[in-house]
Order: sequence, then C-alpha cells, then structure tokens
Amino acid sequence: MADKPVRADKATAVTELTDRFRGAGATVLTEYRGLTVSQLTQLRRSLGRETTYTVAKNTLAKRAATDAGIDGLDELFTGPTALTFVSGDVVEAAKGLRDFAKAHPQLVIKGGVFEGRAITASEVTRLADLESREVLLAKLAGAMKGNLSKAAALFQAPLAQTARLAAALQEKRAKEEPAEQAEPAA
Repeated sequence: MADKPVRADKATAVTELTDRFRGAGATVLTEYRGLTVSQLTQLRRSLGRETTYTVAKNTLAKRAATDAGIDGLDELFTGPTALTFVSGDVVEAAKGLRDFAKAHPQLVIKGGVFEGRAITASEVTRLADLESREVLLAKLAGAMKGNLSKAAALFQAPLAQTARLAAALQEKRAKEEPAEQAEPAA
C-alpha cells in the first residue's frame, strides 16, 4: 500500500516534466555538484523569469523526455542533473548559464534540446556567443534602413542630374545671348 502514493507522485512528476519539455523553447541540462543552495538560488535569479531551473531525478527526467518525443538525451542523464527550461530568449538563458559556469566551475553544462533536437554543450556555448534577439533585430533594421537610403538616393539621382543639366543649359544660353546681342550692334 505504501508504494501506490509514491508511484502516483512519480507519475505526476513525469507528467509535469513532460509538459515542461513540450512547452519550453529549449532545455539545457547541467550538473550542479558542489554548488551551495545560495549559489543555486543566485543562478535561478540570474536566468530570469521566463527560465526555470529544476533539479529532477534522472529516471523521471529521462522518461519525461521520451514521453515528450525527445531523443538523444539518455547519455546526459548521469550524475546529479538539473534541467533549465527556457520559455523566453534562448540566447539570454545560454549566456546566463555560461557566465555562471565561468564564475562557478562546479556548474557543468552537459547539453540540451533546442527546437526539438538534442544539442551538445559546445552548441549551447555557441548559442551563448550569439547576440541577443534585440541586438540582431536592431542590426537588421539598420541594414534595411541603409539599403532604403541607398535606393532613395539612386532613384533621386536622375532627377538631380536632369536639374543640373537644365541649369547648365540655361547658363550657356544666358552667356550666348549677350554675345549675340553685342554682334548686331557692332
């Protein structure tokens, strides 16, 4: 009889983890061995509100990943494992984990899931090296504005050349007319 409540709790935990796997834009697996509770709390705060850092049993997390349809993570579920579920900007979360791991070498990034496929620890680091979404959008907007300015100048150039040509012809005629008027008088 004592086994049934435990199994119900495990089933609930697997269901919750499965929902988190499905709802997250990315999930990063880390090993947290040697970190204190206050350091883990600091890590959770640094990741922001759209990212959750959860410690889970490997067997339950492995089963939840399988239920969510994610393959390729089985070898990562060794040792103490924590799951970082990212709902917001994946690059910002990856930067937060990378920076925290630099300051606290006990945190080891094992790998994760991004857009439904398994990624390695080096791929998580490459994500962290990307610029944030806002910076990339600003660069794109700047490039588009620059191209629009060039196009506007290109379309305006023939009109400006025509205006300069008309002004040059007018000046030429103005110079020729006084010469023509001076000849008959002479």
